[in-house]
Amino acid sequence: MFKDLDPLLHSQLRLAIMSLLMSLESAEFTFLKEKTNSTAGNLSVQIDKLSEAGYISVEKSFKGKKPLTTCKVTPRGIKAFEDYVNTLKQYINK
Repeated sequence: MFKDLDPLLHSQLRLAIMSLLMSLESAEFTFLKEKTNSTAGNLSVQIDKLSEAGYISVEKSFKGKKPLTTCKVTPRGIKAFEDYVNTLKQYINK
């Protein structure tokens, strides 16, 4: 019997955000937007969903006079991502 894949991480954009953050200490919104090729609005919504689940932390500040949003994966997010990858491997190897 297979474990279900985490529906929160099964979204293409949310999975891309988490994949990027897993390899970085933190990332700015503009970097994530550029790397995922998403719109600012869609990215913002998906970041909110990941943040609400406790998978990432979001820090809002200013760089000069411009708003700066920085995202960082949390320990809970690391575990969720690792569980997702391991579950995916079970599907592939069976």
